[in-house]
Parts: sequence; C-alpha cells; structure tokens
Amino acid sequence: MTIAFQGEPGAYSEAAAHRFAPSADVLPCRSFEDVFTAVVSGRALYGILPMENSVGGSIHRNYDLLVEHELPIVGEVELAVDHCLLGRPGAKLADIRTVFSHPQALAQCEEYLRSLGAVEIVAVYDTAGGAKMVADGSRADAGAVASRRAAELFADGVQDYASNLTRFVLISRSLDSVADANKTSLVFALKSKPGALFRALSCFALRDINLTKLESRPIRGRPWEYMFYVDVDISRHALEYGRAVTQLGEFTQWVRTLGSYRAADKR
Repeated sequence: MTIAFQGEPGAYSEAAAHRFAPSADVLPCRSFEDVFTAVVSGRALYGILPMENSVGGSIHRNYDLLVEHELPIVGEVELAVDHCLLGRPGAKLADIRTVFSHPQALAQCEEYLRSLGAVEIVAVYDTAGGAKMVADGSRADAGAVASRRAAELFADGVQDYASNLTRFVLISRSLDSVADANKTSLVFALKSKPGALFRALSCFALRDINLTKLESRPIRGRPWEYMFYVDVDISRHALEYGRAVTQLGEFTQWVRTLGSYRAADKR
C-alpha cells in the first residue's frame, strides 16, 4: 500500500499516513494537486490531506480540490501537532533572524515567534520543507518551525496552545463502501432565497443528525455565490441520511456526497 502526501519526509502529513497504516509506503508530493494526481494515476492507493487545524482553522485549498476531483473520502485521521523550532547544529536561539514554515504552522506559533523580537517570518510550502531549506543552507541565523522528526531539535514546545490537533482525510479511487462508516462529508450550493441555509440545515436537524462541520467557499466564476461543506455523524447508507439529502435537494442548486468513512478515533 502506498499513500501520497504533500511535503518532504518528516512532514506532519507523513506522520498522519503512518497513523492510518503504520506499514504503508509513502510518496512525497510537492503540492496538494500532486497528491490527487498520484492517486488518479495509480502511483498511490490513497492520498492524505490536512483539512483543518484546531488552532489555525481550515486548509481551504483542499476543500476546493475535493470538489474539483471525483476521488471519494474513505478515511479520517487526527494527529497531535508538536511544533519545534529547528536550526543548524550549533545554532543558538539568540542568533535566529529568519524563521521558515508553512503558513498554518506560523499562525499556530504566532505569539511565540513575536516574542523572539526582530525575526523575519517566511512562509514556505511545507513545515518539513522549511526544515530542509535550513539544513541544506549555510545560514546560521535561519530556523524552521516543524515537527520533531524534521531536523535536529534545539528549542521545543513553541506552539501557542498545548492542545493542537490537525484533522486529515484519506482519498482513494475506490468507490467501495466503508463497512463501518459513521461520518459523511457533503457539499451543496444554495438557491439565493431568504432562509435557504436555515431550511438546508433543518433537513438534518429534524432527523436528529449531528453536524460537526459547516464551511462556506466561493464558487469560482460566479461572484458572491457560495457552496457549503458539511460533515455529519451518520453513514451515507443510513435511511435518515438518504431522506435528508432528498429533502435538501429541494433547497439547493446541486448537492454532492464527498465520501462516507469511519471517523477518527478521538482517544
């Protein structure tokens, strides 16, 4: 089994892939788009994508990519994030003048980085990629916010909040049903009418279906029109879900189920 992930070896996405399948082979990809391409082409059985962080919020690009492609969500993983400030061997904290990392990681360590004083913050494509830039470079004044696995550690615990989790989803070409699915993701676009969102969400509320996520995103090419992503605690094969989506169709321009899967183990 091969799982494609975005980033360099040592990235949090790689750790999430091994959390899902400890013995899996992993395939590093430069971008999130490349993860989808690796799955579509068959180079990887699964792709793993970070969707949201409990501190930094949603990774919007991946929500958009789920709509642009026809790859269903088949699994979910939650991973505890433990950011560290990494530097070249012999570097001292007082010497750091530039810090590289992914924008999400930088946002999650904003207060700590501000406490370092006049330090330049540079956003890069990946946390482990930032660590690789520092390791491959020659600057003793450069550091990176990344995982403990990404490089040699010289100052740890730099995130602003101790409870820091990232939720990942697994995508696959397989349309086979997940036997123990208890969570479903869907997306829909509303008709522009008063109370449209209220009516849409009532389809689930009236059937006692719990919503765990609601996210709006602009529809490209149609200014000021939006689609809504929803996660619900129910399988797509449950009778109540089918009835809810049937009624939802009365209030929407279109609706699409993105996948039904086993929710991450909260333990």
